[in-house]
Amino acid sequence: MQAIRSILVVLDLSQPEGLALKRAKLIAGVTQSHLHLLICDKKHDHTAYLADLQKSLQAEGYTVTTQQLCLNTLHETIIAAQQEEACGLVIKQHVPENPLKKAILTPDDWKILRYTPCPVLIVKTDTPWTEGTILAAIDVGNSDAKHRTLNTSIIANAAEIARVAKANLHIMSAHPSPMLSAADPTFQLSGTIHARYLEQCQSFAEQFDLKDSQIHVEEGPADVLIPHTASQLKAAVVVMGTVARTGLSGVLIGNTAEVVLDLLECDIAVLKPDDVLDHLESLIEQH
Repeated sequence: MQAIRSILVVLDLSQPEGLALKRAKLIAGVTQSHLHLLICDKKHDHTAYLADLQKSLQAEGYTVTTQQLCLNTLHETIIAAQQEEACGLVIKQHVPENPLKKAILTPDDWKILRYTPCPVLIVKTDTPWTEGTILAAIDVGNSDAKHRTLNTSIIANAAEIARVAKANLHIMSAHPSPMLSAADPTFQLSGTIHARYLEQCQSFAEQFDLKDSQIHVEEGPADVLIPHTASQLKAAVVVMGTVARTGLSGVLIGNTAEVVLDLLECDIAVLKPDDVLDHLESLIEQH
């Protein structure tokens, strides 16, 4: 959080609550980050509105720039602005898609999570983070270096949010059901699977001085357990990771972060592994 120097705030004038800007102001107030305000619209001129908003925010002590841009798609517009301004975080208010439309087309917010080459915060409520609960959702099923690095990044960012917001940090991981056909005997019994996942979570918890009561390991699909655990804990924000999937597999499979987006009743911050960020950067440079 502290390393972020510039925040891209996607303004959606059809959402009068202005949740993205409210959250961005709170984060910028702590991190001293620059705010770059973006309106994606080609039908109307918002120059006067942006100028007034910039003046108002500058009077409050923020450094602010503004932009109106509209490319072929919303996510392409956001990524172009993020790259141009070298923003380290994108903040956008969640817009629920019509279920029928979502069944046919990939929702805009999914594409933003999938393709944006920096962390993304999707804001769903105006619930204060202060003195609330911050939930870091990690996948400890893979113990290779890449997954450990991503998990550490997820917890470190969640811990930083908790520190700044004087909130409580919890971590969770979902583990699969036992499979009698599994080659590894560990995965043939529910108890041994749970023990392995709990041990992995505890190793992360020790790094951040977390107690056992702040660790949650349960059996079941992550896209079900993450919203369930967040609801139980009344989490203000869930911090999790995702991977970038392109092509047909991306359309058919999706990511856990995308699936839980509509199910969560709180904000969601999504991070990516460094190699995925590098891949996305290289794809952008090719266009």
